[in-house]
Order: sequence, then C-alpha cells, then structure tokens
Amino acid sequence: MFHGEEFWFVRFLFQRGLALLYLLAFLVAAFQFRPLAGEDGLLPLEWYAEGADFRERPSLFYCYPSDRVIGITAWAGVVLSALALLAVPYWLPEPYPTPASIVLWAAMWALYQSFVNAGQTFYGYGWESMLLETGFLAIFLGAGAVAPPVIILVLLQWVLFRNMFGAGLIKLRGDDCWRDLSCMDYHYETQPIPNPLSWFAHHLPKRFHRVETFGNHVVELLIPFLYFAPQPASSLAGAATIGFMGWLMLTGNFAWLNALTIVLAIATFSDGALEWALPVTAPETVATPLYLEGAAILVAVVVVAMSIRPIENMLSESQTMNTAYDPLHLVNTYGAFGSITRDRYEIVIEGTADTEITEETEWETYQFKGKPTDPERRPPQIAPYHLRLDWQLWFAAMAPSPRRSPWFHRLLAKLLEEDEETRSLLEEDPFAGCEESPTHIRAVRYRYRFTTPEERAETGRWWDRERVGTYVAPASLEELRLRGPGL
Repeated sequence: MFHGEEFWFVRFLFQRGLALLYLLAFLVAAFQFRPLAGEDGLLPLEWYAEGADFRERPSLFYCYPSDRVIGITAWAGVVLSALALLAVPYWLPEPYPTPASIVLWAAMWALYQSFVNAGQTFYGYGWESMLLETGFLAIFLGAGAVAPPVIILVLLQWVLFRNMFGAGLIKLRGDDCWRDLSCMDYHYETQPIPNPLSWFAHHLPKRFHRVETFGNHVVELLIPFLYFAPQPASSLAGAATIGFMGWLMLTGNFAWLNALTIVLAIATFSDGALEWALPVTAPETVATPLYLEGAAILVAVVVVAMSIRPIENMLSESQTMNTAYDPLHLVNTYGAFGSITRDRYEIVIEGTADTEITEETEWETYQFKGKPTDPERRPPQIAPYHLRLDWQLWFAAMAPSPRRSPWFHRLLAKLLEEDEETRSLLEEDPFAGCEESPTHIRAVRYRYRFTTPEERAETGRWWDRERVGTYVAPASLEELRLRGPGL
C-alpha cells in the first residue's frame, strides 16, 4: 500500500485535467442549454419540472425555471472551472488550500448537477454521470502541501474499472460482431460523429480491424484488474488505457468520454512513475489532516454500499448501459457501444420560401456543425466539445419517423420561425440574411456511406448517400403546430 505523499503530483495533474473538462462542460451548457432545454427550448424546462420530482432529479432550475438563472449558473461554472484549472487553491498559504479546494470542487459539482438533472434527453449520456461521480470524489482530494487521501485515489480507480469493464462486458453480451471481431469494419463509418481521421481508419485493412477489436477486449476486460495492482503494473495498465482512449480520440468525436477516461487513468500512476516519465518533481508534503481522512473514509463506506447495484448490473445477463442509481449520480454503471449499426442514416433538413410546394420547388439545406450533411465536407474535429443536437439527430435517424423524438417537430418549427437561439446550434441556416423567410420545411432520410479511395480521388467527396425515405413531409408552421406537442 502506498502512502499519500507518493501521490501529490498525481493529484495535481488529475485536478487540472478534470477542471479542463468541467470548463468544457459548462461552456457547452452556456451556449447550448437554453435552446435545447431552456424556457422555450426544444425540450422546454417546464417539461422537466412537470415530469420529475425534485427529490428524484434535483436541480436549481426546478426552483428557478429561468433562462437568466441558467445563464448565470453556466457562466458561474465557467469561472469556477477556470479557477480550478489555474490551481488557485494552491496559491493560498497553509492551512487554507484544502478547505478552499473542497468549496471550489463542491460548487462545481452542485452546479453541474443542475444541468444534468434538468437537461432531459439532451443530457442523457454516460459521461455526464461519470463527470459528476468523478467530480464528487475530487471534492475530497485536498490541495496545497497536504498529501491526498489514498482511499480517494482508489475510488477513482474503481470508477475507471466500472467504466472500462462495464463497456467490455456489454460488448461481449451484445452484438455478434464483437465476438467474431468484425465490429470495427463498421464502427468508424457509423459512429455518431466521425472526425477527419475516421474515413482513413475505416479503410484500414480488415486484418487490422480484427486485431484492434481483439485489443479492445483485452484493454476493457483484462487490463482493468491491474488498476489495483502494485506499481509498476498499475501504471502500465493506466498507460494502456490512455493509449487506447487516445486512439479513439484520434478517430472519432465522443464528447469528453475518452478525455475523462484518460483523466481517471491518471489515478493509476504514482508520483514515482510520473517523475520517471515526465520532467517533474513532486514537492514535499505534510500529512493528510484528520478531517479530510475521516471524510474520505466516510465517502468510501458510502461508495461501497452504493456499488452493490452497479455490480449486480455488470454481472447480470440483462446488463444495461449508462445508468444512475441515485439522484446525485454518486455511483453509476457504465458501458458503450454494446451494438454497432451496420448502416448509417442521416436526417437532412431542407426549407423553401415557396408559398406552394410543387415538383419544381427548390429546397435549401440546413447545415449542422458536426453531423454529416454535405457529402463533400470533410468530417470535422469536435471532441472533447459536445454537440448535443447533432448527437440526438444521430439517434433520431435510426428510426424512419420522429415518433420517438418529441423535440424534432419543435426544431423544425423554430427553424421556420428563424429563432436565433436555435440557429446558434447550426453551422449554416440558408435563410439567414435573406430577404425571404422559409415558408415550408421538410426532413429527408438518407443512407450514408464513406466513399472508397477511388471515389474520393475522382469526386472529392467523403460520403456517398442514397435517399431512403421522407422523415417529415413538407409542412408549414401551421401544419407543424397541428402535428407536434407543445408547438
């Protein structure tokens, strides 16, 4: 067992990484929460308040359902995250750094809790719960010259274990392609938001895809048990996890899932391992204060008790992915890509200023920031930033109609209304700055595939697409109001 003084630099590096992710998360909330889930969002805030009990999904916005409060909360989180990123508590003389750190990290955790619990579908991702769970443990790490409680670092390793091992189990129990090692033949093309290297990764030899799929099982099912091993095995396991997540970051846009996993993997190292790998030297530390040790032990008892249901879920044949078992997201279950889609479907939204729809009607296309629309556009790099609407459009496109996406008709209506907040979620509104406003809008469903190297050399296109149906038939604003809820 290691002593706390062996982990001062581990804590410092971990806190800086987590603070950066908090900063990104609050920036996403500042720019996207109001058009998505604010007072007049695609999923209005009142829908959250009416459909949830405060004790089940506590949020500041339950008591103060106001866009103004949302904005203040988001930018307050940005400021607090910047303070944490700059290690401001470390600037204070002893004994103030640790109390200041506790207050700072607790405030960020509480503020972000409000967004996750009120964000409805647009905040229903596993990395939201993982950020909250990790952020809660960060409250008790201390700061300054104080040595971090080792038990909190072990709990962070436990979060990392559930994340990786849960993902490995859900794959083995899910899609057959994980067992016959063919999943990566499809993954790069059909993932939610491909990035600039996805096209190239997709066209790697099939033998490479078999090897990387097998490697995925090794890293997710075997390596996690070494997180709790003595050094240097623990550090080597952490390094393997970081390398694996780095490859996923290079070849796809998964918000901050991979980045947060890398930050968690820092907890598997020791100061000695980091000093060996990096040109750094940890300073001398003092003993962890009794109040912080006591709080850490209490947190460990709570986490152990609350880990029963996540463990039962991981061991269950009916394992579910990304589930929170308590209102505060303290201990959760994780997992990703239990199944891989073989075909990529996309919804292309188009508008026209014509007063009557005919066969000669010319339709203008709305462009989104991340998801594929224009076949000639190279997939962009977005992550670790998170484009929430683009992600939900990926899920929505899996179905032939928006029946399971109650926000979709509101999106179309707001585009017809030329709502500025909704426009901020787009890359390009073809009617922005035009004298004529759109009168009708439609959504067309396409099947997309990456072009072959020969096709791209000839046409310059990254995608080839085929129309497979009409997602929403051409409609005016009045017609949409008759179709969709709350319009």
